[in-house]
Parts: sequence; structure tokens; C-alpha cells
Amino acid sequence: MKRFDWPALMRLGLGQLRLLPDQFWALTPAELALMAGLDGARAMDRSGLAELMAMYPDKEEDNG
Repeated sequence: MKRFDWPALMRLGLGQLRLLPDQFWALTPAELALMAGLDGARAMDRSGLAELMAMYPDKEEDNG
């Protein structure tokens, strides 16, 4: 089983990301990886936003 490098993770979360301790400890490993940019995700740009808007358009509520 691979062990976590807790000192490195804490330096990342508390130092670089400037999270408060309760915020750091409330994160899941996946959330911490996303915040650190370690998941391969890219920053959202206009084309990415347009793609999401096309996939999930706003719908007006039918109040009638």
C-alpha cells in the first residue's frame, strides 16, 4: 500500500493553497488534487464555457 506524504500534502494545502486547517482536513484527496492542479484538469476558457452551456442550457421554469 502506498503511503501519503503528509508533510508535503500539508505544505501544499496550508502553505501554497493557504487553506485553514479545518478546510484542509475537510477536503477529500480528489478535491485536494483538483485544487492543486494534479488531476489533469485545465482552466476553464471561453470555448469550454460555451461547450458546457450547449450541453446544459438554462431552462425557463414553466409556472403555468
